[in-house]
Amino acid sequence: MRVLTVAAMRRVDAAAVDGGIPGLRLMEAAGAAVAARAAALLPDGGRAVVLCGPGNNGGDGFVAARLLTERGYAVDLCLLGDRAALTGDAALAADAWTGPVHPATAAALPSGDLVIDALFGAGLSRDLDGVARALIEAVNAGGRPVLAVDVPSGVDGDTGAVRGVAIRAVETVTFVAFKPGHLLQPGRSLCGRRHLADIGAGEAALEVGCAAAEPPLHRNGPDFWARVFPRLTGESHKYTRGHALVLSGPATKTGAARLAARGALRVGAGLVTLASPTAALAENAAQLTAIMLRPCETADDLDDLLTDERLNVVLAGPGLGTGEPTRERVAVAAAAGRSLVLDADALTSFSGQAPLLAAHIADGESRAVLTPHEGEFARLFGGTDATAEGADKVSRTRAAAALSGAVVVLKGSDTVIASPDGRAAINDHGTPYLGTAGSGDVLGGLIAGLLAQGMPPFEAAAAAVWLHGDAGLRHGPGLIAEDLPELMPAVLGGLFDAAL
Repeated sequence: MRVLTVAAMRRVDAAAVDGGIPGLRLMEAAGAAVAARAAALLPDGGRAVVLCGPGNNGGDGFVAARLLTERGYAVDLCLLGDRAALTGDAALAADAWTGPVHPATAAALPSGDLVIDALFGAGLSRDLDGVARALIEAVNAGGRPVLAVDVPSGVDGDTGAVRGVAIRAVETVTFVAFKPGHLLQPGRSLCGRRHLADIGAGEAALEVGCAAAEPPLHRNGPDFWARVFPRLTGESHKYTRGHALVLSGPATKTGAARLAARGALRVGAGLVTLASPTAALAENAAQLTAIMLRPCETADDLDDLLTDERLNVVLAGPGLGTGEPTRERVAVAAAAGRSLVLDADALTSFSGQAPLLAAHIADGESRAVLTPHEGEFARLFGGTDATAEGADKVSRTRAAAALSGAVVVLKGSDTVIASPDGRAAINDHGTPYLGTAGSGDVLGGLIAGLLAQGMPPFEAAAAAVWLHGDAGLRHGPGLIAEDLPELMPAVLGGLFDAAL
C-alpha cells in the first residue's frame, strides 16, 4: 500500500544493486513483465511497435521486444536517439537485441496491433518538445492501443501532471510500488489499467525506499486502516458505538443534513441525532425514523446540547448556511472538545480565515476532519502555502492539514487524505458516478459515524472515502446520493467477508 516517489524508487534500485542483485537482472524482470502484458493484448501472430527512449525505460523496451520476438510475435523496434549513446544496463539490453533498430519519428511510425511505450519513465523532469512531442502526438492520433512502461511517457511520476504532452495508454506496467503519478489525475486516467510487477528487488530494498519516502504516502485501501476499523463484540450495544450529532439547515434546506445523518447511522454509529431549527422539525420528522431530532436554533442551544457528553461527534456544514451563525456553531463544537467533521457551508463560512478555524480546533483540542472540494479548498486556504502555484495535490493537502491542525480530505476523482503529521493517502477506489448532488454529504456522515465509534481521524477519513467509493462502484449508473447509505450493508459485509 505504500506509494513511493521517483527519488525513493531510485533508492530502491540502488539498494537492490548494493545488495547483490545485478541491475540487468532487474531490467530483464521488468521487460518480462511488459512482454507478458503485451502478449495478453496482442492477437495471435500480431505485431508490436516498441518505442524505446534513451534511458533505462528504453532498456526495458529492448528486453520486452526480444522476449516478444522469441514468443513468435512480429516486432518493430524504434529508438529515440542514438544507439551508441546508450549506457549501462540499457546498452547491455540493446546489445542483446538482434533485430533492426529504426529511428523513432512521427513521420516513420510503423503500423501494428499494439504500441509499447518505453520512451520516458516516471523521472521525466522537463516538458517534452521537438521530435519527442511530435512522436507522442502521432501515437495518440494513431488510435492504436498503447501499453506504457512504468508511466505513460510525458506523465510526471511524482505529481501525475502532463509534461507538455503525454501518451494515452490502455494499460501501464510499473514495478515494485506505485508512484503518485499513477494515482493522481490526469496521470491516473492516462495510465489506463495499471499493473504492479514484482521484479525481485527484495523487501530490504523496498524498506530503504520507504524510509526515504517520509512522511509516508499510501494508496488508500482496507490494508491501510483495517487494524483500527470498528468491530462489534458480544458486549457491544448502541451506547458503546458512539452518538453523532448532525446540524441541520433551515426549512427547505434540510436534505443534505439528513443524507449525512443516515450515512453516519448506516456505517455503524450507535445513535444519530439531527439538531434542527424549530421551523424545520416537522420537515425532518416526516422523513426520519431511527434518527432522532432535537431543536437547535443558535450556538447557545448547541452549547446546551453538548453538555451531554455522550454526543461525541459533531458534523456541521451540509445545508447549514454560511456566515457568522455557522462560525459560532463551529467555535462552540470545537471548544467542547468534540470530534468534528466540517464540510460545505462550515468551510465556506471561514473563507480566507483558515488560521481562525485552526485556532478554534486547537483551543478545544478537537479531533477534526475537513472535507472540501477544490472550490471550498481554494476559498478556505487561499493565500496560504496550501494554494501555492504549481504545488501538486498531495503537497497542497498536506500543507492544509498542517495549517489547520485537522485531517483534510481534498475530494475529487483522486481524493487525497492528509494528516497534520504529514501522513497522506491517495484514493483511486471510486467512480465518476459519485459526482452527484448530496454524495459529499453522505461521505461526511460516514466519517462522522466512524469517528463516533472511536476510529482515529486520519484512518476514519481514509476508510470512509474508500467505503463511499466502493458503494459507488457497486451501484454504477443511475446512482443518486440516497442510494449510498443503503449500500453500506453490502459494502461492510464485503469487508468482513474478506476477514477484515
